[in-house]
Parts: sequence; C-alpha cells; structure tokens
Amino acid sequence: MKAKFKVLIPEPKSKFLRIKCPNCGNEQTVFSHATFPVRCLSCGTQLVYPRSGKAKIVGEIVRILG
Repeated sequence: MKAKFKVLIPEPKSKFLRIKCPNCGNEQTVFSHATFPVRCLSCGTQLVYPRSGKAKIVGEIVRILG
C-alpha cells in the first residue's frame, strides 16, 4: 500500500500592503506587485516604483493585508 501525499493548495506570493507616506504620514493601500506607479493621494509623492516582479516600495509598510 502506497502512502498518499497531501496536495497543498498553492497561495499567491502577492499581497496588499498598507503603506505610510514618508512626507505627510498619509496611509494608503497598494498592491505588492504593482505595475503602475502609485502616488500619495494627499501630497503626490511617489510611493511605489514598478519593476519586472515585485514593486519597489518607498514608504513604510504599516500592515500586510490578506
């Protein structure tokens, strides 16, 4: 009798992040693999720079959302 292995359900590596702006302190929700530059809604500072995979995040990550 062969042992059956449990089939694990794969989870995505991308997440939504809550980021705090370094200039004004405004918090904003962004995608970790963003393909478009994200700017702060209150002061206009660029918070996320898109790359080929994961985006470069300039602000402070406050919380990782599910």
